[in-house]
Amino acid sequence: MSARIAVLASGRGSNLQALLDAIGAGRLDARIAGVFSDRPDAAALDRVEPALRWSADARTFPDRAAFDAELARAVAACAPDWVFCAGYMRILGEAFVRRFEGRLLNVHPSLLPRYKGLHTHARALRAGDAEHGASVHFVVPELDSGAVVAQVRIPVLPGDTADTLAERLLPQEHRLVAAVMALAASGRLAERHGQVQLDGQTLFRPLRLDSAGVLHPDSRD
Repeated sequence: MSARIAVLASGRGSNLQALLDAIGAGRLDARIAGVFSDRPDAAALDRVEPALRWSADARTFPDRAAFDAELARAVAACAPDWVFCAGYMRILGEAFVRRFEGRLLNVHPSLLPRYKGLHTHARALRAGDAEHGASVHFVVPELDSGAVVAQVRIPVLPGDTADTLAERLLPQEHRLVAAVMALAASGRLAERHGQVQLDGQTLFRPLRLDSAGVLHPDSRD
């Protein structure tokens, strides 16, 4: 049976659309079991039928834990095999993370462990980096600190701004998301004791996405 993916999103949902496109093209054997947002006006919700949408304004809850508990109940109700954070802008509390531990993934626009948190493109430029990229990682309670499954890299070009860098990275990020979730949906991906496992073998370095959209072990020295 196709894997069931719950998607958490706060914005326009372009990574959700990448998953929907991969499913439609037969590159991802999965179905979207639900889309969940902390922003009822998030455009991501409009990318799926109403029956698959859940949202609540996090600001109306007494605290983070109360919102996370309600979100966790809603996500669990759709019985997901995987939970994917696709531009979800709230930090998930420890109770939520522990409930879905080992099947909770996030995409982050940097080459982790570099530039956890926000404003990653500007930070890469300020540091004078020669390359930038995106990472898909398992979620742990510490921000952007879980084991990294795979990365995609792009060069930083002369004259790049944070906006141009973000614009060039986004299509590659979409390809990365679809490729990693295809591994997850096929049962090849797992997390054990803080390390990524692929086909039962521990990955000591993140996989790397090539220009054909295929994930390979990173063979660089």
